[in-house]
Amino acid sequence: MIIAYVCYGSAHSSIVAAAIHVGFLPDDRIPAFEEILSLPHYDMTEGNQIGIPFYMGVDEFDNDVYAIGAKSGRKIMMKAVKSFLRESGISEKEIMLIDTLPAIGLMTKFGGMTSRRFKMISIGRPFTVYGIIKKYKNFLDIVNSVKSRLKELD
Repeated sequence: MIIAYVCYGSAHSSIVAAAIHVGFLPDDRIPAFEEILSLPHYDMTEGNQIGIPFYMGVDEFDNDVYAIGAKSGRKIMMKAVKSFLRESGISEKEIMLIDTLPAIGLMTKFGGMTSRRFKMISIGRPFTVYGIIKKYKNFLDIVNSVKSRLKELD
């Protein structure tokens, strides 16, 4: 199965959720500032990379895990992918798409816009990390929910 965490710009929330899922970030404590900054792709996505899945690794269930950005079209993109799979004769059970944007707060949104859109990285990036740390439990809840569903399927 393919697990794809979906967010606005594939720079913050989908990267963090996928990182937790594959074990790059802890699931038993809040990570340090540097742990988040060291994630592959964290706060580095350029506009032309939105919509391109970033491979993050394999989970303990042998599923491939990705992070992907879809701007404001997350719901329509997720619907389109499932529709395409159905029309192609591929079971929808082959992919799980999870919207991670509800996990973040205003601090991460502000930081992301400042860093990615306005290119003021030195100002925006710390806001994104502090926002992720502040809302880390939300990410754990999302990932734990996904893993519970995967255990049921196993």
